[in-house]
Amino acid sequence: MQMPKPASELKKVDYFAGNWTSEGDMKPSPMGPGGKMTMTEHNQWMDGGFFLTMHSEFKIEAMGSGSGVAYMGYDPDKKVYTYDEFNSMGEAVHSTGTVDGNTWQWNGERHVGGSTMKTRFVIKTLSPTSYTFKFEMSPDGNNWSTVMDGKATKDQF
Repeated sequence: MQMPKPASELKKVDYFAGNWTSEGDMKPSPMGPGGKMTMTEHNQWMDGGFFLTMHSEFKIEAMGSGSGVAYMGYDPDKKVYTYDEFNSMGEAVHSTGTVDGNTWQWNGERHVGGSTMKTRFVIKTLSPTSYTFKFEMSPDGNNWSTVMDGKATKDQF
């Protein structure tokens, strides 16, 4: 039996490899009071090339600092990208994603204040070294509220 090979769709994930710095604005929401957000990420491929590991450190005004680790991959059976994050706020985030041109969309759910909210994280690539992002939540999947938006820049060496 031969070793499995990574799906060709993972070549698109390579965009996120490297070191990134993000700045954004959190809006007052059930997730907190809002304020400025900064984050650094160190993203590299796991041996085998099936998952991009993403180590992050973040700071949110009025909420404090934290860290997280995430794994981005591709599920060839379901034909969706996968994102699984575990962070120091006790969250386990599971999302599935699609990409259309320069736009990535990640969909999932979060439990906030005793209810389940649908989530949507949209990334628009601007260049090989920058993208904008917007995180939205909805109680019903129809009426969306922006929770956070901002821009990420890839560090150049």
